Amino acid sequence: MTTSAGEHVHKQAFVIGVSGGAASGKTTVCDMIIEQLRDQRVVLVNQDSFYHNLTREELKRVHEYNFDHPDAFDTEQLLCAMEKLKHGQVDIPKCDFKSYKHNMFPARRMNPSDVILLEGILIFHDPRVRDLMSMKIFVDTDADVCLERRIRRDTFEKGRDINTVLDQYSKFVKPAFDDFILPTKKYADIIIPRGGDNHLAIDLIVQHIRTKLGQNDLCKIYPNLYVIQSTFQIRGMHTLICDAQTTKHDFVFYADRLIRLVVEHGLGHLPFTEKQDLYIRV
Repeated sequence: MTTSAGEHVHKQAFVIGVSGGAASGKTTVCDMIIEQLRDQRVVLVNQDSFYHNLTREELKRVHEYNFDHPDAFDTEQLLCAMEKLKHGQVDIPKCDFKSYKHNMFPARRMNPSDVILLEGILIFHDPRVRDLMSMKIFVDTDADVCLERRIRRDTFEKGRDINTVLDQYSKFVKPAFDDFILPTKKYADIIIPRGGDNHLAIDLIVQHIRTKLGQNDLCKIYPNLYVIQSTFQIRGMHTLICDAQTTKHDFVFYADRLIRLVVEHGLGHLPFTEKQDLYIRV
């Protein structure tokens, strides 16, 4: 969107925070949201991209380093990247978890978008990061399921042996979840049990995002515009009206019902004065 003078104006992005324990299904939830919002500009920013670079001494004892502690993340760099992403392009670093370095792969360039998904185990920990979010989602998955997924992921993707994974889990991952991650669940607007397996929850979240995006766009153009809350009834009638296979009779019937709802909603915004009729029986 541009002004008449050609100056670029960026819309306020809808920032969604997705948190939860390690291997709880956060990335799967984000991928499902992105898939359903494919007609919108959506980017995914992962908190894992903002780990502090390890010193030589830390690299020598890397298996004793706690990657699940809040201090392991460079929150200042994350905040800076999010601020830049609101107004222009930003290069997001990509960490190599085999060498634990950020310069092994080229940075990923991101453009300003309608929706920004910010995903990570501790993105609700810092209030400054929480304040960036329009919606906060916590993915709640059984601990045994998370451990099973973590073993498979770390052995295949990160080249670690099972004993190392289990040792790290008991020493760092589980205590960090209990001490730092689980307490941030209270900040969530939405809690998704079973993660990516909960398709209904994902559908409702996507519908809410679409509604908010539509309201933001239209209300900027028309300050006196009121948007009727999207219900299953309204969406059903709208689907039938937009269907080219709908008969003329059904089109007129459902269009009439939809217009009645719009008129009733509009009348509710008109100023009125209460009056009381007094009847006297003679």
